[in-house]
Amino acid sequence: MKFAKKLAIGVAFAVAVMAGSASAKDIKIGLVVKSLGNGFFDAANKGAQEAAKELGGVEVIYTGPTSTTAEGQIEVINSLIAQGVDAIAISANDPDAVVPALKKAAQRGIKVISWDSGVAPEGRILQLNPSSNELIGKMCLTLVKDHLEGGKGDFAILSATTTSTNQNIWIDQMKKQLKDFAGLNLVTTVYGDDLSDKSYREAEGLLKSNPNVKVIVAPTTVGVLAASKVVEDKGLVGKVYVTGLGLPSEMAGAIKSGATKEFAIWNPIDLGYSATQIAYHLVKGDADGKPGTEIEAGRMGKIKIDDKGEAAMSDPFVYNASNIDQFSKVF
Repeated sequence: MKFAKKLAIGVAFAVAVMAGSASAKDIKIGLVVKSLGNGFFDAANKGAQEAAKELGGVEVIYTGPTSTTAEGQIEVINSLIAQGVDAIAISANDPDAVVPALKKAAQRGIKVISWDSGVAPEGRILQLNPSSNELIGKMCLTLVKDHLEGGKGDFAILSATTTSTNQNIWIDQMKKQLKDFAGLNLVTTVYGDDLSDKSYREAEGLLKSNPNVKVIVAPTTVGVLAASKVVEDKGLVGKVYVTGLGLPSEMAGAIKSGATKEFAIWNPIDLGYSATQIAYHLVKGDADGKPGTEIEAGRMGKIKIDDKGEAAMSDPFVYNASNIDQFSKVF
């Protein structure tokens, strides 16, 4: 009986220790990306891990589907719910399809935000845009103009998926602002689903069908790289240019070959860092993410939420021959 009593006390003590360690466990943040194996999101994960280390007591679970589908992200979200994460920060493949799964997460007390590619407002607390949508649209058109002789000519858009929130917003902005860019003629928009092989085929096909197109603008890191390779492979350097949003490490070759003169992107490392900082403070309860409020984001300063529940991180930055070597070593 004495042994049994001691055993019971020992078990109770072990349970108490386990409970104590559970209360002191790391805050778990699920960083859900459009698809794994994408350089942009790998860079964002670096920033997220930097933020986790800086904050302390934070575990970032970097995850996503193997292809850019809403169904794949829904499976990932359900897995994170089962793992008992404290927050989910998602770059959505579809703004609406993932909402029911994210609502389920919220009902379990998980703080949900979207970043990069947004989720419909009913599915998240706030959306962190990498920049102002208007500025991104204007930047893309400016890049097109700068690649055309006399700033005039035909161009085409190579996007990600037809449901990609951020891509569609930026394309809409380009179309709205075309009136301010006399001489630019948008011929067509094609979709490569953020897959390298499909983006390559779509770029190849649009150039074959539209021989007057002189510039392809791709507001997607996968698309701009694939289109650049088409221009190089088909011997079109100097005849057709590619521009848009790309990673310096991936686009250095295109700059050197002449397939592009310049492109733009915000820093994805900073984006992943900011998303993690925001998710952390929402979990801690020292921020609620409501419109008009501000959230501390470490070295990125305070990020303000607008009346639509959205925030912008920074302006796009232009990369060209003068700075590509410097930045291609970073991301």
